[in-house]
Amino acid sequence: MSFIDDDRPQKKLAHEIGADLSMLSVDELKARVELLKTEIARLEAEAARKASGRQAAENFFRS
Repeated sequence: MSFIDDDRPQKKLAHEIGADLSMLSVDELKARVELLKTEIARLEAEAARKASGRQAAENFFRS
């Protein structure tokens, strides 16, 4: 890693688990909920994709 990479500003997270929520508006909270729901769906889809691949491999080697 070069020293140039260290000078780049860190990308701000849209939501940090455990962050203080007291200063957020209702609209900001709803936006974060939607963001997290979308991320959960993405994680579940990836887990399902990997599980089906694993199942296909297990079925192949059982034959």
